[in-house]
Amino acid sequence: MESKVSRRLKQPPAKEVIDYIFQPRTTREFFAKNFEILTQINFAHLLMLHEQGILDRETSIRLARALIKMQEDGPEAVQLDAAREDAYFNYEAHLIKLVGQDVGGRLHTARSRNDMGATNDRIRARAFILRISRALTDVAAAAVAQAERFVTYVMPGYTHMQAAQPITYGYYLSGLVDAWSRDIDRLLRVLETTDSCPLGACALAGTSFPIDRRSTSLLLGFSRPMPNSLDAVASRDFALELSAVLSIMMITCSRMVQDFYIWSTPEFGFLSFPDSIAGTSSIMPQKKNPVVLEYLRGKTSHLIGLTSAALTTVKATHFTHSGDSSRESTRTCWESCEEAVKGLELMKLLVERVEPNRLRMADRAAQDFSAVTDLADLLVRNANLSFRDAHHIIGAVVRQALDQGVPATGITPQMIDAAALEQVGRRASLSEDDIGECLDPIRNVAARRSYGAPAPDGVLQRIGEQRLSLKMRADTIDAVGHRLAEAQTLLEQRTRALVSSESNQGA
Repeated sequence: MESKVSRRLKQPPAKEVIDYIFQPRTTREFFAKNFEILTQINFAHLLMLHEQGILDRETSIRLARALIKMQEDGPEAVQLDAAREDAYFNYEAHLIKLVGQDVGGRLHTARSRNDMGATNDRIRARAFILRISRALTDVAAAAVAQAERFVTYVMPGYTHMQAAQPITYGYYLSGLVDAWSRDIDRLLRVLETTDSCPLGACALAGTSFPIDRRSTSLLLGFSRPMPNSLDAVASRDFALELSAVLSIMMITCSRMVQDFYIWSTPEFGFLSFPDSIAGTSSIMPQKKNPVVLEYLRGKTSHLIGLTSAALTTVKATHFTHSGDSSRESTRTCWESCEEAVKGLELMKLLVERVEPNRLRMADRAAQDFSAVTDLADLLVRNANLSFRDAHHIIGAVVRQALDQGVPATGITPQMIDAAALEQVGRRASLSEDDIGECLDPIRNVAARRSYGAPAPDGVLQRIGEQRLSLKMRADTIDAVGHRLAEAQTLLEQRTRALVSSESNQGA
């Protein structure tokens, strides 16, 4: 018994080769995910071969009719045989069953599995990028809405997980929107990287047939063909770039998740979750566990690992087509994409449904010394001190308050004067009203009006800009999606028009 796909091989593949290499590429699930993409590639290649006169009209019509039938019958109609190595050879075998080997075998003129596989991967990646970009835009839009809703909810801001300066919950969410907006921009840049078509590159060196690569590129919704045939089949850097971008995106998400994780503990009590996005314990009846947060932290780690695996797989492979650089390297990308889609749906759920505890956050901001930086600023303005001297004075006051168990709101003019005498040899003479205004977290935040600061009116202005910016990004994503949908519609219309021309010719 010989190979089912080549007379060059006089033996069938070993069982281990079928089980461990070919079978994963011929599963029903894998075939179904790639079937429509293969059909689109076949439509485009067939139309180009016909228009270039490489295939005669009768052969082109018979192939078009068979491809349309395969599309209508769906992937379930194709019998899968792992001994045929991969999805394409199984697809071709079914096509040959419909029209015979002489006709069916002609469709592979002027192409290779190498350029087909590279094209397939780019089309698949392109669809994922659009889907993920839309999902992330939805998360960011939800955060904008919540940022506006909670723009006056004062809370401590943290550095080194120690109370630093008062901010608002809305300001925190607005900051995440800026970070996610950069993630969207990175996804759009990957979309641009992906927007070149390898089809027609053949194995690695093009072909002597008079093909039109620009035609197939446009038919498949690409802006242009890849200019170098070797690069077209050798490179899956778009998949590496996409994996890296998804890892960066999920790292941003995981940082919010980690904040939510500790802020929702009774020790903080800043946030609460509805029961619908929590779990419980099998033994402890009082438990309400943040399962969504833990899932997202874990999935972020998986995405980072998948990206690392892809990079390591390609490292030091030859700059040409091979199984490891072209196939094994992209496998993790699809898993990353699927996990990213799930993760973003959960992120949106969190952003929309988590409720901040306004009183608890404001009380902590008032009691935990996060407002005392403004006391140092007050000394600079009203007592004519250098900031370094003011810093030392307020540091001494905080130390005294901590030693005496006095909260930030208990700081008095006398405590500041005593520290000032020790530090610079004179009193500060600050008024109690001025000190109280600095230490009031609400007035403290409202006074922070520098560009990018948390004063609510400034944040609201920024939220308006973010809404407009997200709308522009969404419009860009939708425009690409519309362009691709139009290309697919035109491709199918032209293929059907080729078939219908047979009856028109007869008439």
